[in-house]
Amino acid sequence: MAHKKAGGSAKNLRDSNAQYRGLKLFGGQKVIAGNIILKQCGSKYECGKNTYLANDFSIHAEVDGIVAFKTKKFERFDGRKYIKTVVEVNNA
Repeated sequence: MAHKKAGGSAKNLRDSNAQYRGLKLFGGQKVIAGNIILKQCGSKYECGKNTYLANDFSIHAEVDGIVAFKTKKFERFDGRKYIKTVVEVNNA
């Protein structure tokens, strides 16, 4: 008779860490240079004035100011047009 429980009986008890994606600051809020405005998967939002894109597609503020969101028409390489949201930081 075995005196130890068989190993590997629970295979699905692991979980990945949360990513905490989404908007961190909204339109009209003040932002300090270097702060994260939003974290995203892929480039759903585009960078505008006074913002930059990090390696993980998060958008950061380059200068102190106020966050603003705009919509802008973009054209793909195959000629299709679509609308994207652009994130900007206006100087306060």
